[in-house]
Amino acid sequence: MTQQEILQKVEWKDLRTLSFKEMLIENNLTIPWFIISLTLAYFGYYILALPFSAFFFLTGLRQVHNGFHNSLGTNKFLTWLSLYINSILMMVSIHAVKFNHIRHHKYCLSDEDYEGKSAGMTWYGAILYGPIHMFLIHKVTLELGNKDYKRNVILELFSIAVFATIVFYYQINFLMYHIAIMMIGEFLMAFFAVWTVHHDTHDSPEFARTQRSGWKNKITFSMFYHLEHHLFPAVPTIKLPELAKRIDEALPEIEKKQTF
Repeated sequence: MTQQEILQKVEWKDLRTLSFKEMLIENNLTIPWFIISLTLAYFGYYILALPFSAFFFLTGLRQVHNGFHNSLGTNKFLTWLSLYINSILMMVSIHAVKFNHIRHHKYCLSDEDYEGKSAGMTWYGAILYGPIHMFLIHKVTLELGNKDYKRNVILELFSIAVFATIVFYYQINFLMYHIAIMMIGEFLMAFFAVWTVHHDTHDSPEFARTQRSGWKNKITFSMFYHLEHHLFPAVPTIKLPELAKRIDEALPEIEKKQTF
């Protein structure tokens, strides 16, 4: 069954629209985790801060991912601002990530899909590849992106450099902790954001892996409904559980490979 046939069989267009409450959730989901993690780090409780830092990173991914697909429910400038601010907080040019992610949807797991390179590796190979992955997505965007992408990447990298310089020059310990944890998170992206959802799917790249366990989706903030996302990329993350139910009802025969 092709993606176009699936689009015709599943009711999904109504899921593209966010209510005011849903828009607030999608645009502010990172804030409590960020505040708690930095507060604990400020008082030196770095071990206690770790899970909150991890949840900030995960919710940050969810927020910018929705921004990539214009699914935050905000206007163009506010969406751009969200991507810019998260670039500094997450220590990576989010517009470089966006450029490669849009290409990932277009060229999924082909030679032109630079984001998806780690999908064909072993799990430990994907982890070791992480730093190369982060370098490559910036390099590819600066080489292949249009002038807007290039301008945004340069602005974001400059802003990150200024932020890091200030933090390390003045030895601001809790922010040094934050930068270190974010860098570790970025180096694990090739494994967590690519390998986990795409390994062993090269025969049908459009059918990514997914997650159907309720508690697993709760602790990962619905970020592993990846089959659903690839089939219906315009649907915001907060609506993916409902989309998954509709797919199961309309097309129970579709194979659903588990993420973890």
